[in-house]
Amino acid sequence: MNITVNPELKAYIDPLTPEEHEALERSILAEGCRDALVLWGDVLVDGHNRYGICQQHGLPFETVQNPRFQSMEDVHLWMIDQHLGRRSVSDFQRGVLALRKREIIAERRARFLAAPREDAQPEPAEQDAPFATPAAAAPVPEPRPLNSREDIARAARLSSSQVVMIEKIQKQAEPELVAALKSGAISLNAAAAVASLPAEEQKAAALAGKDELKLAAKRVREAKRKPSEAAPDQPADEAGDELQRLRNQVSELQTENAALRQQLEAFRSGHEVPF
Repeated sequence: MNITVNPELKAYIDPLTPEEHEALERSILAEGCRDALVLWGDVLVDGHNRYGICQQHGLPFETVQNPRFQSMEDVHLWMIDQHLGRRSVSDFQRGVLALRKREIIAERRARFLAAPREDAQPEPAEQDAPFATPAAAAPVPEPRPLNSREDIARAARLSSSQVVMIEKIQKQAEPELVAALKSGAISLNAAAAVASLPAEEQKAAALAGKDELKLAAKRVREAKRKPSEAAPDQPADEAGDELQRLRNQVSELQTENAALRQQLEAFRSGHEVPF
């Protein structure tokens, strides 16, 4: 059987960790390759790790065709949905995949609106034509758009705040920090905090290891919680004057309150109250 491994598809999903790969290899050696590899023509779509292990040990495996793929975008969307449903995928990975899905759907929708046609199926990108399946194959149903963070959060089984953090990490985090997050050296929340630091500080903290990353995240959080010395857009000397004025006002009110209490006590005692 001729199976083609497309490097772009193989790298589209984050690879297994060494520990996960070893566990999969032990399982296949003990029980065989239980799940069929998914092909698009002769292109391997799902099962790259299983295929590699079976090839290495000369083990048999089964394959199944997915005739509904009509473009590489269909393949990507299918791969994303498959991994979004797997428990072994981390929160960060699910968020990244859901954001990719949003981009693919948005790009397809934009092409469709730019070149309307009678049928409602968005036209595949031109570069996918060599991989297209026969016209008789049933097309993949168009997925629902992910228009909001709430939509993305539901697709990835995350909270909206987690989606915000993942977006921030994608935009601001250095590769070293992202690698530390993927390895489990830092939590999603802490990584989002460290991502706000300058690039060199992120790199230094990531290279220093888990403890330094925690300290960096703590420094960022403490800096955000620290109250400002003066009100926004108000000079420090003006803020000091305003504080002193308020203190004087409080003192005057306290004196007036004490006088009123004396007058009330005198009234209750039946004495004449001077006004």
